[in-house]
Amino acid sequence: MNKQYDVTPEAIKKARVPHEILLTNLIFNHILLFAATLSASSLWKFVALVPIGSALTLLYIFWAARRARSRASWFANGHWQIAARRSMMFLGLIGFVSGVFGVLFLVSGGDFRPLHWALGGATILPVLVTVLVLVVLESDALYQAKQGILPDRFETLFPADVPSVIAIIDHNKPHEEASS
Repeated sequence: MNKQYDVTPEAIKKARVPHEILLTNLIFNHILLFAATLSASSLWKFVALVPIGSALTLLYIFWAARRARSRASWFANGHWQIAARRSMMFLGLIGFVSGVFGVLFLVSGGDFRPLHWALGGATILPVLVTVLVLVVLESDALYQAKQGILPDRFETLFPADVPSVIAIIDHNKPHEEASS
């Protein structure tokens, strides 16, 4: 269940930052840059920049989320923790896929054959699906940050300095229809 909190415009602005960073990484790095490096035959060697750039961005999110625990407002900290948790799952997936490609590289002796490319391509599909799911989730989290909304579990995880609740949002209840 989510709650809408009475937070300052400054806290809302700071709570949007982690979601904007993660969305920029997902859209620019994993969709645009990845497609650009694969579409031009002269750029395919630069495809390794995608996981490297992504890992650096995700490491920044982890660092900033840890820093937010002591320096940011309660509301902004909650949104940094959401972005860090999703980033951790995504970094694990990138690590797995990079490991698969590393094993394929070692097995093939550096000379990929069609079977190696097929196995490598099969590992890319889960990453692309995960990127699309994360884009949707982060877009929703960005919207929630703009509205002052945060899941209520953060009240128990970080009980200090909880702002007053404006509204409780239960997504399990059916919406009431407006009467004419």
